[in-house]
Amino acid sequence: MTTAPDLIRFKAEGRRFAVLTAYDYPTAVILDRAEIPVLLVGDSVANTVLGYPTTLQVTLEEMVQHCRAVSRGSRNALLVGDLPFGTYEASPEQALVSAARLLREGGVHAVKLEGGLSQIQTVRRLTQAGIPVMGHLGLTPQSVHQFGGYKVQGRDAKSQAEILEGAGELEAAGAFSIVLEAVPAPLAESVTRALRIPTIGIGAGPACDGQVLVLHDMLGIPERVPRFVKRYGELGSEIERLARQYASEVADGTFPGPEHSYPK
Repeated sequence: MTTAPDLIRFKAEGRRFAVLTAYDYPTAVILDRAEIPVLLVGDSVANTVLGYPTTLQVTLEEMVQHCRAVSRGSRNALLVGDLPFGTYEASPEQALVSAARLLREGGVHAVKLEGGLSQIQTVRRLTQAGIPVMGHLGLTPQSVHQFGGYKVQGRDAKSQAEILEGAGELEAAGAFSIVLEAVPAPLAESVTRALRIPTIGIGAGPACDGQVLVLHDMLGIPERVPRFVKRYGELGSEIERLARQYASEVADGTFPGPEHSYPK
């Protein structure tokens, strides 16, 4: 099974690794078969699966439920659960209580939280308690209203310096990896070179040690995706096609046929 220290070893060996989101049992089973080493039960479940407008609405109880489902289906991946908005910002102790629930009840192996310098004491408290922490810098979706939308971060000297400093402080506080989201590729490369722990890019260019995508985005289930997403399939339109075929066969009486029925 992949562990948090394994990712640091992957970086030292120059081994790039893939990360995908998972929100339910069947997806976890499939991605386990695909040998994806890290599964992120992201708070992106809010708008991807639950229909919320942003990630801000998902609760800790909902995250625990989705983490638990993924943990039932995964046997080999490192499972990382997002700490949702409002469950860790008040104090390191609040974060510890929330993170402990994701590990104890949700079955994940590590937690992810957003923020740099403001979260250093929290990261230190969690790691001292034996909870591996993945950081998250750049475009942090829980701060969407502060940013004024989903915008690329780190384009000016001040914000670049803040991201670089935040990354170094997160590493010093004990984080085992850092997600870099929607930052210029040269900045992500500078951060990656400066750290002993791996960076995981999403819209951060090719120099990061790992890459993460939202599974539904790469499979083509939503109609619109960010620029940085490569669509590896068009499952949304394929699901629609198959559903229409099924409905048509029910309407014209060709389903169910004799092979789908019990004669006695």
